[in-house]
Amino acid sequence: MGSIWRKSHRWIGGLDRYLVRHISDLPGGNHDDFFRRLSASANQGKLWMGVAAVMAAFPGKTRRAALHGLIAQAVASAVTNGVFKTLLPRSRPLPEHLPVFRFVHPQPTSSSMPSGHSASALAFATGVGLVRPTLGAALAPVALGVAYSRVHTGAHWPSDVVFGSALGAGAALVTRKWWPVRPPFPKPSRTWTPAPELPEGEGLSIVVNTLGGSFREETADALREVFSKAYITTVLPEDNLVTDIQAAADRPGTLALGVWGGDGTVNAAAAAAVERAIPLLVLPGGTLNHFARDAGTGSLKEALAAASRGEAALADVGLVTMERGLAESPETAVLTMLNTSSVGLYPDLVRRREHLQPALGKPLAGVVAMFRTFAAGTPLTLRVDGVLHRVWIAYVGRGRYYPRDHAPLVRPVMDDGMLDLRLITADESFARLRLLWSVLTGTVASSTITHLREAAEVRIDAGGAPMALAVDGEALAGVRSVTYKVLPRALTYYSPRPQGRGE
Repeated sequence: MGSIWRKSHRWIGGLDRYLVRHISDLPGGNHDDFFRRLSASANQGKLWMGVAAVMAAFPGKTRRAALHGLIAQAVASAVTNGVFKTLLPRSRPLPEHLPVFRFVHPQPTSSSMPSGHSASALAFATGVGLVRPTLGAALAPVALGVAYSRVHTGAHWPSDVVFGSALGAGAALVTRKWWPVRPPFPKPSRTWTPAPELPEGEGLSIVVNTLGGSFREETADALREVFSKAYITTVLPEDNLVTDIQAAADRPGTLALGVWGGDGTVNAAAAAAVERAIPLLVLPGGTLNHFARDAGTGSLKEALAAASRGEAALADVGLVTMERGLAESPETAVLTMLNTSSVGLYPDLVRRREHLQPALGKPLAGVVAMFRTFAAGTPLTLRVDGVLHRVWIAYVGRGRYYPRDHAPLVRPVMDDGMLDLRLITADESFARLRLLWSVLTGTVASSTITHLREAAEVRIDAGGAPMALAVDGEALAGVRSVTYKVLPRALTYYSPRPQGRGE
């Protein structure tokens, strides 16, 4: 084995000297200064940190690509400098091998094998490319230029650069295993159904909750201007929201029910619409407008178009059966769920994120909110479908949400018959440190603390102790157990059809 290594080492060394001789024969010029500056800019990863800082200014995939690149670079640097430079000691090229004016000064004193600059460069470019292929392709020539500059300036032998580049690319691919790239969201799909045409809102009764997230004094007037023939009623803080919604739905001549308000208001209107078998028009009146966004009625223009043309689809409705009150004589109540429900620290996390979002932007606000929430919070002991867990968050979505990680955002299909269950657990040792580390590195989705699955029914039991439950943004205290089921395609809702498609 030793003789084989010595022979291969001699063969590699001979090839290195052959290539360096040809590089040394290249005429001098401005390119020498360019490669010297390029090589120096990548010292201690400064070049890639600067590129990442620029990319971080652009939210979404570009920011995630920057983070992925930095993580890959850190892994490559640690492996290269901490492991292989110790295992593979090698002398660097001497001034006799290249023109003196090209030599980097001062020349590094660590082992020549492998090239740390090359490893970092290829790791960063590959890591970025795994998330944003176009950016990775744009960075590839720069990374290759840095790798070549190490030979051109006499800092490394060619084989050092090749091995270091391979280590860097490999480190990026390894990080993808535990920090997977988000797959693309599926295209929206609808089960279309006939619904009454409501030109200018004729036959539509609209309920406006003045406590809704985006209500203003001029809201009702704006709605009357758009839906000039609709009946519009406003619910004041002292009024009974559910009673007023039911009265609007029962009003003579009402063909469809419209609602302006937050998730809780939309939920109450959906329950009334399902009970009366009339369509629901959800207007963008909440803070986040979860259902309106998924339904495609995120603006008044889109909502008016769908209602005027009678374009509607079917959605599942979640049924939430909860037990609360005294253990010996619990009270049972059944609620409607259009969007999501949660137990644990999720409501606190959302409130913190929304508070920080205007100043920090949603991605960074989410990270800061998670740190603050989980640093101070404590997990709950819950039995989920008969399995005991210590849980930071138990989240149930009505329908499959995407992305398929801890931060659900959109729901392309509204009638898939599924409940989306997501648990972030504290069952593992060093639970809080694991959680905070996964938040810091953006690996919550792939961490062992995160459990994702789909089910037609979910039951959560607090073992006799009361827990706080949130259903579509409405908080309920003193809940002892809760069961979720799906009522398939129970709700007809207005949704604009893509124009030019006959379905």
